[in-house]
Amino acid sequence: VQLQASGGGLVQAGGSLTLSCAAAGSTFAITSIGWYRQAPGKQRELVAVISSGGSTNYADSVKGRFTISRDSAKNTVYLQLNSLKAEDTAVYYCNARSSVHGVVRDRWGQGTQVTVSS
Repeated sequence: VQLQASGGGLVQAGGSLTLSCAAAGSTFAITSIGWYRQAPGKQRELVAVISSGGSTNYADSVKGRFTISRDSAKNTVYLQLNSLKAEDTAVYYCNARSSVHGVVRDRWGQGTQVTVSS
């Protein structure tokens, strides 16, 4: 599985962005796709995840502001970021977890920078 992330940028506090994560390759094996972020000096953290069945889960810090969704026909997962805050500034990464014959693999896309100016 290969992932291509895009959509980051510079936005003012209170603004919005949409991140995209396009998957290619053995997409049939994907069990979930998630968005993670890593701010300078901090550990990478889970932001939101969507399973192959469509269930979603969010970090408490983004609930009500971010929405993860998918377009199965395009093998693309989106992360809508609304009401952005300065503390949302980070490099955002998408991750695909796949399972084939019981072997679980994680694949990462390249990061996309989100910078929120206050």
